[in-house]
Amino acid sequence: MSVGQGVYRDTLKITIQEADRIFIAKNLQLLAQKYNVDATKALIIQARLYPNPEISFEQGAYNPQTKKWFEQDFTNGEQAYQLSQMIVLSRKIKKQTNIAETNYKLAEDNLSDLLRTLKLALHSNFYNIYFLQQTAKVYDEEIRSFKMIVAAYNQVKGKGYVSEADIVLVQAQLYSLQNEYLTLIDNINDLQSQTRLLLQVPATNYLLPSIDPKVVRTDPQTASLNSLLDSAYLNRTDLQIAKDNLLLSKQTYKLQKALAIPDFTAGVAIDRHGSYVTNFNAVNIGIAIPIFNRNQGNIKNARILMDYNNTELQLTKKVLDEQVVRGFQKAIDADKLYKEIDPAFSSNFDTLANEMLKNYMKRIVNLLNFLTFYDSYKQNSVQLNSILFNKVNALENLNYLTGTSFFNK
Repeated sequence: MSVGQGVYRDTLKITIQEADRIFIAKNLQLLAQKYNVDATKALIIQARLYPNPEISFEQGAYNPQTKKWFEQDFTNGEQAYQLSQMIVLSRKIKKQTNIAETNYKLAEDNLSDLLRTLKLALHSNFYNIYFLQQTAKVYDEEIRSFKMIVAAYNQVKGKGYVSEADIVLVQAQLYSLQNEYLTLIDNINDLQSQTRLLLQVPATNYLLPSIDPKVVRTDPQTASLNSLLDSAYLNRTDLQIAKDNLLLSKQTYKLQKALAIPDFTAGVAIDRHGSYVTNFNAVNIGIAIPIFNRNQGNIKNARILMDYNNTELQLTKKVLDEQVVRGFQKAIDADKLYKEIDPAFSSNFDTLANEMLKNYMKRIVNLLNFLTFYDSYKQNSVQLNSILFNKVNALENLNYLTGTSFFNK
């Protein structure tokens, strides 16, 4: 690219497979989510832990009979010891662990869903950059041709060989092409910036995607609609997340019901002089009486969330069906349009463009026909590359919608 390349120091030629490898290794969003997964896994350890035992010690502060502070004498000193342990009932520890494990699974699925989404963005940008760069080459060639004509006109300007009107028309066409070209380059550079962020490569790298020609020839109907739907139900991470949320709400409901059952505390105590006998020893048991707080609000909240997540799961399934069917249809339509293109059309146009330029310079064709042809040539190239990108992108979208790399592997 001749516009805006002054800021770029290196050119990075890259295939889609190389882009995927760099993306998996370096993308910071993925790395951050991986840390979140590890942090969530640590909570499983915490959920399995039982309450710690408690030990207490009591020392008499002042004996009014002996008038001594903190008396340690065996005969008159007062000390008391107590050891207690909370006994967790209704399998609350197990239920807490189940919730922690589901949260870990949910974090893993969120990571997979992030990977799926970012990978689609990467692939879409990659192919878009490639085909826009092919379009830019056409603009490069047209601008070069028109500059050559303008330069030739300037040499004979005022000698009567070329009218002022022709010079103005050619210059106007050149300025129009340069303006369109600048917009195209800006679009390419925006996509370049987004892709460099996904790949975490230096901002001064200019990406030159390279694709396998067979990518654009791939027929979406090599896969059946049923196989696409089956794969989506098996591999779509957003569907799995909806299932995780429903399971989590069910587990939370069970835990909240269990929390309505109070735990009890058991312990032993020794008291030297503080009871009716010297060296009094005892066992004790304590339990809360669930009269006022029976965890009613949390139980009701968990039950409502369970219904909500079940509804969300059903909606996700409906959306999945619609997306896959519509995505498959779009891929078939894009492939149909691609197959209607005459393979020789583009190469014939390139040859004709060169001949048209030569014939115009020899004054064999007039300016109007020359400008009309070159405008058609440009529009043809733009539309052709757009059709090719839409075809490839539709296949990438099907990969995204099914959660499986059916195409463009």
